[in-house]
Amino acid sequence: MQRTLVSLSGSGSLRADRTTGLVLLNMGGPESLEDVEPYLCKLFSDRHLIKLPGGPLLQKPLARLLARRRAPQSRDHYRQIGGKSPLRDWSERQAAALERQLGDRWRSYVLMRYSAPRAQEVLWQMRNDGIEQALVLPLYPQYAGATSGSSIADFQQAAAALYPDLAYAVIPEWYDWPAYLDALVARINEGLECFPAERRDKVPLLFSAHAMPQKVIDRGDPYLSQILATVRGLLQRMPEREWQLGFQSRSGPVRWTGPALTTLLGKLAIARQTEVLLVPLSFVSDHVETLYEIDIELQAAACQRGIKRMVRSPSLNDHGDFICALAQLARHHLALHC
Repeated sequence: MQRTLVSLSGSGSLRADRTTGLVLLNMGGPESLEDVEPYLCKLFSDRHLIKLPGGPLLQKPLARLLARRRAPQSRDHYRQIGGKSPLRDWSERQAAALERQLGDRWRSYVLMRYSAPRAQEVLWQMRNDGIEQALVLPLYPQYAGATSGSSIADFQQAAAALYPDLAYAVIPEWYDWPAYLDALVARINEGLECFPAERRDKVPLLFSAHAMPQKVIDRGDPYLSQILATVRGLLQRMPEREWQLGFQSRSGPVRWTGPALTTLLGKLAIARQTEVLLVPLSFVSDHVETLYEIDIELQAAACQRGIKRMVRSPSLNDHGDFICALAQLARHHLALHC
């Protein structure tokens, strides 16, 4: 099932009688329209995410140019979903709900990769709070070097410099955690309830995952295989129905994992399928990829292709069953290392 990367220092193994910090890692996002360009610059400066031409020396100068070029369009996308990313808000709500679920011996922290709060700030807060051990949980169910890998490396580097005595374990992936799959199935069923009962069984599922450069997958990144494993786990929990897997958020002149969602919508329309439920897999909370790319951009594309009704299943956000799934995951991994 899950690989658990463990990095222990100071006091050695984790202990059940200590307060455990649960550090939720996520990408982050702009807090305002003015933050869009600086946010993009931080994102494009990360060579885990994108290796720009010219090597490490030119990464940041090229990142600034690319951010300046992309910012106007990206700013417009955020303007249409409220003027900011909701990702930090959702992550903080998830963290608060997890503290309530886990009880007194746990403290939750939100750490963003490309926006506040950053690793240094969070680690100083943990130290001031007297936290001596932690579980690090990326809010990416499927591991990818560009997302989970980058966030984990960022935390490890900061911890080594600022809090070398902190004992911690990392949960790098949880794509097949049973309670997570159960929570996703519940959201799928909520989405299906939007269709008339007499046609509900015929509505196909269109699973959506964030695209990844194909060369990254070819080099052994496990992301695609874990996406497929998540899909298999969901299908095993549901009555048989038509389904397809597509990819979104592709950009730049490289070959990406496919097929694109727009391509699949066109094929569904050709097959005279006029209704579809879209199920996001890579995202555990609403942000620009769901609220703009799917709800606005893809919805328009579906209409243009003859799809009369495309519904997106609700995001996991802070639904109680999802919070319970994460709490079970945290308790399970703490027990493994005590």
